[in-house]
Amino acid sequence: MLIEKQSLPPTNNWSEAEERAVVRKLDLLIMPLLIAGFFVLQLDRGNIGNALTDFFLAEVGITQLQFNIGNQLLSLGIVLLELPSNLILYRVGPQKWISCQIICWGLVATFQAFIKGKGVGVYYATRLLLGLLEAGFIPAGLYTLTQWYKRNETSRRFTAFFLGNMTASAASGLIAYGILQMRGTAGLSGWQWMFLIEGIITILVGIVFILLMPHSPTNPSNILRHSYFTSREIHIITHRVAIDNPTEGPKHKYVRWVDLKAAFSRWYVYPQLTVSFCCIAIISPLGTYQPSIIASYGYDRLQANALSSVGNWIVIVLNLSFGWIADKTQRRGGLIFLAAVLSFAFCLATRQLVTSTNRDLKYGILTCTTLWGSVAHPLNGSWLAVNIRNPAERSITMALLIMTANAAGLAGAQIFQAHDAPLYRTGFTVILTLASTALPGRRKRRKK
Repeated sequence: MLIEKQSLPPTNNWSEAEERAVVRKLDLLIMPLLIAGFFVLQLDRGNIGNALTDFFLAEVGITQLQFNIGNQLLSLGIVLLELPSNLILYRVGPQKWISCQIICWGLVATFQAFIKGKGVGVYYATRLLLGLLEAGFIPAGLYTLTQWYKRNETSRRFTAFFLGNMTASAASGLIAYGILQMRGTAGLSGWQWMFLIEGIITILVGIVFILLMPHSPTNPSNILRHSYFTSREIHIITHRVAIDNPTEGPKHKYVRWVDLKAAFSRWYVYPQLTVSFCCIAIISPLGTYQPSIIASYGYDRLQANALSSVGNWIVIVLNLSFGWIADKTQRRGGLIFLAAVLSFAFCLATRQLVTSTNRDLKYGILTCTTLWGSVAHPLNGSWLAVNIRNPAERSITMALLIMTANAAGLAGAQIFQAHDAPLYRTGFTVILTLASTALPGRRKRRKK
């Protein structure tokens, strides 16, 4: 924000009703745009798992190992540009930068439809490029929310933001179930139609984002210079966040070296990064291979895509509940620990059931295994954000968090190997080890 501390009134000079009205207006404007952006990001990132059930490997001309390497390249691209992307965001603002990102990765996602028969080189190039262009979106969204909302409002908004991710994960299986049945239409495979349709949706979201997203709290107008707020509402928007965090001070135009140094020097960040690494290293490969694993239990390939969505709908309810409790109680650490314990319990159960012939039991436990990392990660992000007051440090730390998450995706992409299929004994042992590592990672950071 561009407000100097000295210019702030000692207390607010507006009513609670006025502030609630402003927050409702923000929720109707900011949240849908960010959620839609996250929805299409996850759709374009994760639909490759649905493509697996539609003969993707054979038709592109790659092996399962090469498929995994391609997913690692996507994560590598995100890790490489995550921090630079957020430095640019800090300079130019979310209105321009995020919308540019969405449109660019949407173009790449769309043209993935034309890699049929092109082989491993083109496949690698598209996955790496997709990762490079997606880099920075998630921490950019988290940082943007901290500029518009007070600290005791962030957990619910962070959770709502991640609803875009979770809804896409939940809907992708159902969408794939419908689109993959278009195989043969206009001579295209089902997975080609899926990339085309979902990529075009992404481009449309990017266009809407750039048209509607307000520039900043001090200048809440869109690219067409239409202001969504009255001068009184702008006064409330800018001052309420600054009063909520009086130690923040003025925002600088650029991220300074001292901010970078301070962000990397906070010891308590690293246990939390460990928790997120373990959570994402579990749910990332499970998200990619879940339709294939479910199909290996004896369900047909289209049915497996639909069944893979069930857990993600449950995650939405769990995240809304945990986010609401976190904001009400301000006890985020305990909730993260609970999620980590439950993650470990279900990972253990999944590993023990690899040789079971009860497909419904295996499916139910596998579904529960995918839930808890998706609950812990957004809570972890909000916990970090509320404890870091300086906006530049917060931007850097959010980038570090998402870099860690994508490094986890990089590591997790090779957990499920062709030689380990279809039971994946080794893969589920690795997942159990990661779940156990998250427990001490959380215990090292007990301070609220």
